[in-house]
Order: sequence, then C-alpha cells, then structure tokens
Amino acid sequence: MLQQFNPANKDLLVHINGKLVHRDEAKVSVFDSVVQGGDAVWEGLRVYDGRVFSLEEHLDRLFDSAHTLAFQGIPTRASVRTAIFETLKANNMTDGVHIRLTLTRGDKITSGMDPRLNQAGCTLIVLAEHKPPVYPPTITLITSSVRRNSPNSLDSKIHHNNLLNNILAKIEANHAGADAGLMLDKDGYVSEANGVNVFLIRNGVVRTPYADYCLPGITRRTILRLCVEHNIPAEESRISVSEFYTADEVFTTGTMGELTRVAAIDGREIINKQDGSLLDQLNEIFAALTKVGGTPIE
Repeated sequence: MLQQFNPANKDLLVHINGKLVHRDEAKVSVFDSVVQGGDAVWEGLRVYDGRVFSLEEHLDRLFDSAHTLAFQGIPTRASVRTAIFETLKANNMTDGVHIRLTLTRGDKITSGMDPRLNQAGCTLIVLAEHKPPVYPPTITLITSSVRRNSPNSLDSKIHHNNLLNNILAKIEANHAGADAGLMLDKDGYVSEANGVNVFLIRNGVVRTPYADYCLPGITRRTILRLCVEHNIPAEESRISVSEFYTADEVFTTGTMGELTRVAAIDGREIINKQDGSLLDQLNEIFAALTKVGGTPIE
C-alpha cells in the first residue's frame, strides 16, 4: 500500500491563500497554526470525469469542523469552491484526481498555543494530485493497541489534522506486516481502521460501528444510503473484533481507497460462506454512482 511518486505530479500548481504556485514553492509560514500545533482541519475529495464527488458534503464537514474549533476569518464557501475549481483547471485535471483540502487557523503573531495569537485569518490550501484509488484489491488488518479518540478527549467528528494516534496505529500495522491497524474504542469494540471506516457483511446484512469513536466518513454515509436505496439490510451497531473475524466479508471505505476488501484480520482469513458476493454488488453500485454523481468543474 505504500504510495509511489507519480511523475504526472512533477509540476503541480498548488493553491495557497488565493495564489497558484509550483509545488516546489508551495509553503506555509513557520508561524502557521498547522506547524505550531497541528491546528487545522482538512478534507479529501475525489474527481471523476469532470465532477468533484460529494463536494457539498465535504464542504459541510470542513466548515463544521472549523466552526467547532472556533476558527476566525474563515473564507466563504464560494471562495473555497472557486479555489478548488481554479486548481483543477490550472492543472488540467478532470479524472483520477485526489484533492487534499486544508484549512488552518492561520498565522500567529508569535509562537504559542493561544488562538488569540491568530490575527490574520485562516490559511487555505488546495493540493490536487493525479492519484487513482491507492489501495490494492485486498488488504490485511491487525488490531492495534492504540485506542481511537473518545469524545471525552477529542471528538472524532472534528476532521482535524492532529492524527498522531492514527499514525501510531499505522506504525504498529507496518511493523506487523499488515496494511492498516484496526482501532478499538475504550470498551474494546471496533471503531475504525487508522485511515478508513470498516464494514462487515454477515448473512446478507451490512454492519458498521456507530460513529461514536470514529470519523463518520462521507463514503461510509454514502454506502449506508445506497444500501437503503437498493433494499440491502444495513445497520450501525457495536461490533466486537470476533464478529469481524467470523464475517462473510469485510471491507473498508474512504475517499483514498473507495471500497476495499479485507482478506484477513490478525491472521484470521475472512471466509465468505454465502453464495455470491454482496461486496462485489456494493462496489458496482458505488462505481455507477461515481459515473453520474458530483459537482461539475466550473
């Protein structure tokens, strides 16, 4: 799963606070809050055939996260949308593109934690890359010893840039030779993997953990909606690791990888005991949506 440099991205133009600059010149100040304390929010978006998929849902979450963190001087929704489109057009990008959209609290007048030191407004970064889904056809997971954030400490519904606990889980997975770490909540129930949401399928029912200790992902929400629209039984519930071991199918969801089959967890092979694959059906339904859904690049 280790991504490689794509030569098509050699001369990218990156949008930073209203200016398009070459990737080699794309920089933020050492006084920016994202440098000082990871104080920023972000979104990952994907472009299909001239359309930005789930753009409005991603912008909703970006602005909700910024509001929750009490950012000041937040750019308008229209200006963020314009920055995205300008970046895509400047790079001649229409398909097979991933966008990393970052909004920081902005520059501080001096180094420090206090948000009152931020007096210049937010920093907006639009980084678009030629990048198809990065996951292989199947991945493996290991259960991480690192617990997912509780709302008692940092609510996972804030899509923030401070991702060290997820990174620690990924480090564990790397050392174990797995693709990702399966993270649990404080009671030992599954929350999500270190960078994606997780689902299981058992006896024709699609299940995913409650979004109490995990990010309620946009792709996760889309899959739950598609299940309703196509009369596929689906539910959110508390799910233990052993239930994932004995599922017929397990998969992850996220913008970077779309829907990805999990072949094994902690060395336990996921064996489909049913006729046919419901996951294959969901992949077809999702792929069909990406062919027609999204906001056209203006």
